[in-house]
Amino acid sequence: MAQTKTICFANNKGGSGKSTTCANVGYSLSTLGKKVLLIDADMQMNLTLQFFDDEKSLEMAKGDKNLYIGVVEQKDLTDFVVPTEYENLDLIPSSTLMSGIEFQLFTKWQREFILRQGLKKIKESGKYDYILIDAPPTLGCWVMNIMCASDKLVIPVEASPWGLFGLANMFEFYEQVKLISPSLEILGIAITKASERKNYFKQTVETLSSLDNVRLLSSIIRIDSTVEWSQDNSKPVMAYKRTSRAALEYMEMAKEIMKYADR
Repeated sequence: MAQTKTICFANNKGGSGKSTTCANVGYSLSTLGKKVLLIDADMQMNLTLQFFDDEKSLEMAKGDKNLYIGVVEQKDLTDFVVPTEYENLDLIPSSTLMSGIEFQLFTKWQREFILRQGLKKIKESGKYDYILIDAPPTLGCWVMNIMCASDKLVIPVEASPWGLFGLANMFEFYEQVKLISPSLEILGIAITKASERKNYFKQTVETLSSLDNVRLLSSIIRIDSTVEWSQDNSKPVMAYKRTSRAALEYMEMAKEIMKYADR
């Protein structure tokens, strides 16, 4: 039985395209026949909203089967999994209550490993090939939880003048996590929201390519209005418009992530 790989998408810089990348890479993997579990760990609930409409997302957020309840009550998260309408693709939804998760974790024993423990039975079951986690744009105990529960880290970076802001802090935080979770590895940096006509696109690529011991994924996600339209319809890009440039680019990124995740 193949081992389940857990990959988190994290960047302390907001607007980096984390949720969109996580959602569309996850969907692309599912169309390749891989069984995927998505985990929405962000209070903004963008990952949940990518697959369920506002009404259903709010219902789950207010109910007792979302990630916040599972983590605070330190439950086995198996019972918190919700099937999406797509084959091979399930989700653990988020809640707006996640805004208070740091406070809830503060007094708990071995608080950095609560999410890892909650996912233990799911990983051991071998039901999923990949678990993808969308982290919030912060650095703290909760993101440390997410990284400690993961095998690999993908850092989405927006190709903009502000896209690289705070990246050094992200690497410093990663090194802190490595002290208590040595097996965590950076799979790579994923460039998102790119426009090759802009001067700063080339600058972004050059800067990221010059980083030591950090892989820059060759697949790049360019700006495409189809992404916004798909989000407005609560669908992954490929399900909304399979032939769009964004759909093809996310598929290429999924294949590249799959190649490096299985090493």
